[in-house]
Amino acid sequence: MTDDTNPKPQKRYIPLNRWPHAWPPVGGLRHLAFHAKTNGFEKVIKRVGRRVLIDEDAFFAWVEEQNEKR
Repeated sequence: MTDDTNPKPQKRYIPLNRWPHAWPPVGGLRHLAFHAKTNGFEKVIKRVGRRVLIDEDAFFAWVEEQNEKR
C-alpha cells in the first residue's frame, strides 16, 4: 500500500538558458556555473551531458547562504 496523502514535492530543474527570473540574468548564471568549483555553486547546478540545469530551490538556498556570510 502506498501513502499518497503526503506526496513528495518534485524538484524543479530549469535549463540555464531558460531561467524565468529577472535576477540574475542568464549571463550572470553562466558566470556562476563556469566558476562553480570555486564559488560553491556546484550544489545548485546539475550537468546532464552538455546541458546545465539549475535546481531552483537550491539556488535560493545558496543565495541565502551567501547573504549570511556577509
